[in-house]
Amino acid sequence: MTLDLITALAAFAFVSSITPGPNNLMLMASGANFGFRRTIPHMLGVGLGFVFMVLLVGAGLVQVFDAYPISHTILKVASVAYLLYLAYKMATAAPIRDGAGTGTPMTFLQAAAFQWVNPKAWTMALTAVTVYTPDTTLWAIAVVAIVFGAINLPSVSSWTLLGQQMARILTNRARLTAFNWTMASLLVASLYPVLFP
Repeated sequence: MTLDLITALAAFAFVSSITPGPNNLMLMASGANFGFRRTIPHMLGVGLGFVFMVLLVGAGLVQVFDAYPISHTILKVASVAYLLYLAYKMATAAPIRDGAGTGTPMTFLQAAAFQWVNPKAWTMALTAVTVYTPDTTLWAIAVVAIVFGAINLPSVSSWTLLGQQMARILTNRARLTAFNWTMASLLVASLYPVLFP
């Protein structure tokens, strides 16, 4: 793998990791509702779960979609249903400060598993493996996964920090509820490219 290819991969990893998507919107909402420290397992689940996803996709999982096209449709339906469920949970989250809040941040395993139903994560993984690996050797796939891991985690963490800072202005129930509904609406809007390609 050449330095030029790694540089291009790093640029792609940064742009695709820092731009809004389901992971980043949920991390921002979690940062606002639970703070940075309580969201760390969620962030690590996103970062390490995506690295694992890239490794498996690169190792040949994409061939399953080619062999069984219905599996792609099933994944798409499951993804949309799960994202709608998460949007509902986000919109109806009760503020913790009220003492009535029963919500908890997403766990490491939940966030890692979420990558498999996240349409943006699939697009990123498939693009990274098909465009930036000169061959399908384990070494080339590992380099792609490592570059993504090194760039993805700081990028998604910035969204959690943004949410935590926004908590300063989300000091009453009405503002926090409006914020949560806005984040939920944006999460639903992120499904547009999946539903209407």
